[in-house]
Amino acid sequence: MNIIISDDYQQMSSMAAQVFIQCVTANPRAVLGLATGSTPIGVYQNLITSYQSGEISFESVTSFNLDEYIGLHRDHPQSYYYFMHQQLLNHVNIQGQRVFIPSGTEEDYGAYCQWYEDQIAEAGGIDLQILGIGSDGHIAFNEPGTALGSRTHITELDHQTIDDNARFFDSKADVPRRAITMGVATILEAKEIILLATGQNKAQAVRDAIEGPLSSECTASALQQHPNVTFYLDSAAAELLKHEYKH
Repeated sequence: MNIIISDDYQQMSSMAAQVFIQCVTANPRAVLGLATGSTPIGVYQNLITSYQSGEISFESVTSFNLDEYIGLHRDHPQSYYYFMHQQLLNHVNIQGQRVFIPSGTEEDYGAYCQWYEDQIAEAGGIDLQILGIGSDGHIAFNEPGTALGSRTHITELDHQTIDDNARFFDSKADVPRRAITMGVATILEAKEIILLATGQNKAQAVRDAIEGPLSSECTASALQQHPNVTFYLDSAAAELLKHEYKH
């Protein structure tokens, strides 16, 4: 596990974006695992700039998103499908048939979750996965108590997640209570993982993930088992770490 502490959000985003740029440059057919939320927006802005300058092309890239709210249609402004197209996909030359974002409006989620797993496998697995972390230590929507051997599944959102995400909706009552998410085991099969965290409100979760015990109560702690994972942190998110790490 590598820990890199940046001076600020812009530096962190630029450094993490370079990992994606190097991945796509080395393998134009790379399979990328993408995340939503405010934290990766800076990375996506850097990738758009790199595409517009001709540094990289997404023409042969395949992408898989981590999760989606149950009950939100694609055109809902808070759906993750909408977010990804607004923040990245509409601005690069990725082909629509190579974009996979979980659906929030399926009738048979047992079959759909297996289909999503099958699509990842048929693509050859995820080469590079980007993650955020919840204030309760979750990755994707793998809430506290989720089995570390879990696969893509439907989950009930934790009260902390609902509280944290309420700022994106008109009211807390509007936040969906369920989501579809890649499981912890699915995420751990990515060949390389980077996790981004900023702000003091993530500091305890970051400490639990990096220096705490392996526990389903902090699903991000499962990353301790991965052979190629890097945490990109700002100083506030890193402030509770007991050990010294690279700046």
